Amino acid sequence: MYRDLRILCVEDEQGVRKHIVNTLAYYFKNVYEASNGKEGLSIYYENKPDIILCDIQMPVMDGIEMIKLIRKEDITTPIVLLTAHNSEEYLIELINLHIQHFILKPINTQKLEEALSNALQGKYTGSIKLGLDVFLNIDDLILKVENRDISLSFREVKFLTLLANDNVIHYNTIEENLWADKPMSIGALRSFVRDLRKKIPYEIIENVAQVGYKLLHH
Repeated sequence: MYRDLRILCVEDEQGVRKHIVNTLAYYFKNVYEASNGKEGLSIYYENKPDIILCDIQMPVMDGIEMIKLIRKEDITTPIVLLTAHNSEEYLIELINLHIQHFILKPINTQKLEEALSNALQGKYTGSIKLGLDVFLNIDDLILKVENRDISLSFREVKFLTLLANDNVIHYNTIEENLWADKPMSIGALRSFVRDLRKKIPYEIIENVAQVGYKLLHH
């Protein structure tokens, strides 16, 4: 099932990393490894893996920082996080970075298989349900509404993906994820949302006064 896919494992503890990489080699033809986020980022750009397995706390560059940089231009590659503790402190941030898959250390083969299977299911389907008869196809930058295909920009797909996490998306989160290094004015954001709403036959984006936006469920 995974044989033709490429996977990147980013883990600073050498013994743990070698154990994981050796296990992954049974499933994947191409297994890349890195000892910190900076190394991992370099390998990601060079090889564009199909899935990433990443520790959170690492020297040089931690996993969160690495993922933020990847998610600025890639919201579709599944990422599975390795963590030695409950990650509640990171939870909101990770949801906004489109991370829904965790493995709690110590790692065993069963945990690894389950996490990879769950993460790759999303990659194979490539779509997110936003409402009744509304599906976001993140790979093709298309919103399917009642069998109609609506073309979206990368920024619009990124915005709808944030909303799909079923949380209120705050202005600062939108600015960080959609405007990158440029400052975002409220006027520019309102104009962006207004233009996106015009593309969609019925309302799925709800304003949350003084806070941001959320998905309106039908």
